[in-house]
Amino acid sequence: MDYDSVPAPDFGRSLSGFGINLLSSDVRALAGFLADILGLTVRRLSDDFAIALNGNAVMQIHSDAAYGQHPILGIVPENPPRGGGAQIYVFGVDPDAAVARAEAAGHPVIEPCRDKPHGLREATILSPDGYAFSPARSSA
Repeated sequence: MDYDSVPAPDFGRSLSGFGINLLSSDVRALAGFLADILGLTVRRLSDDFAIALNGNAVMQIHSDAAYGQHPILGIVPENPPRGGGAQIYVFGVDPDAAVARAEAAGHPVIEPCRDKPHGLREATILSPDGYAFSPARSSA
């Protein structure tokens, strides 16, 4: 699928399984974080919308203005962080490299890299909107 040119209705109908859609006060900043820190591929980037890809996994980002008629916008906190309480794993991303990029860019690393008992090496980094992203890969 050409994510840069697919009509919105066709894109919507193509989605299946689980989906993640993040509301953002600055779509471009969040998309930049996903690309620069986590190495995701960003498509269809605008002030109001972006698609972020990690392999076959698709994540959407919408601006508040683009999501203005949805009732969830009414429960988004006015004061940051927006993403409190959600942890988003990004599998197949080197956590050590992601943490190094995050620290260089000034993003808070709230959990340093370490090998976990469940077989993953992971860390947790906050995005500009306060979403907790955990790059993770096999520790073996």
